[in-house]
Amino acid sequence: RMPKRNSSDGATYPKSVNHVGVGVADIERAIHWYQEVLGFTLLMGPMEVRAEPGYRANEVRDVLGQNFNAMLQAHMVSVNGIGIELFQLLDPPHEKREPSLEYWKSGFFHICVTDPNIEELAERIASSGGRQRSKVWRIDSRTEDYRLCYCEDPFGNIIEIYTHNYETLYGGMKAGKAGAEVGGNP
Repeated sequence: RMPKRNSSDGATYPKSVNHVGVGVADIERAIHWYQEVLGFTLLMGPMEVRAEPGYRANEVRDVLGQNFNAMLQAHMVSVNGIGIELFQLLDPPHEKREPSLEYWKSGFFHICVTDPNIEELAERIASSGGRQRSKVWRIDSRTEDYRLCYCEDPFGNIIEIYTHNYETLYGGMKAGKAGAEVGGNP
């Protein structure tokens, strides 16, 4: 249980990322893919959610709108406890975003996983129905230590790979442990 922070001092208590929602066209295939390729664990589902009279229908229609009628949903988790909530819309049906990387629009456009074997994971993603969208790039042009690569799962969702966790990477650069010429996330 997280301690409560006294809001009278005006400080904001740091929040953790709980989960990310991901839309897919085939939830069974997505569960298998995220287990086999990224090592995520299935916690619950898939289960069908319908907008039938009652509490749950009121909840999902409040969140998704009055046109929502049915979906499949599953809950997965990464090794560090971040949830991945998979959604397969049935009614209205799922539509794949085209193009899949709309970086010029506001909103979330990718998730990032950490794997020191970045080339191996990018190849595994590509050979399992996804694709490698970019070359492997050095985040700091003066060192090979910190690298990234953009990929795409078989459902059109963008997955970035970092060789190091976020805090190590950018905290180290801020402290001058890596060079100052930083590229990386758009």
